[in-house]
Amino acid sequence: MGALRERFWELPLDRLTRAEWEALCDGCGRCCLHKVEDEDTGEIADTNVACKLLDCASAGCRDYRNRKAFVPDCLQLTAKLAREIEWLPETCAYTRRAKGRPLPSWHYLLSGDREAVVRAGVSAAGRVISETKAGPLEHHIVEWETERDPV
Repeated sequence: MGALRERFWELPLDRLTRAEWEALCDGCGRCCLHKVEDEDTGEIADTNVACKLLDCASAGCRDYRNRKAFVPDCLQLTAKLAREIEWLPETCAYTRRAKGRPLPSWHYLLSGDREAVVRAGVSAAGRVISETKAGPLEHHIVEWETERDPV
């Protein structure tokens, strides 16, 4: 994947290498969940419906490298998009760093524990259903709890 600089996560997003960018992700999987937009207000609602490539148990993409071939509208997050997209969760490392905020203490880069994101209550792991089984998105609107700091 390439060498990672010490404390690279404190750098501005546009200064990260490709390897550092990928390593910044906490693996929550919430960017891979469908959203519903209210036609009248434009308000975006979260759902518990996952992209067909998301492993619902682990919240990891089953084919991250080739995902665009299977899901053409899959978002390729960039530093610019991290600053602009309002539907990314406040817990997202990209969102936090784009706003100049530090990573939460549960983030694996700080805690050394990839499962801390699950204990913090922000991961989609075990809490979502695949779009191949869900039915109408409107039946799956959820409100994600705010993060806990278990570390």
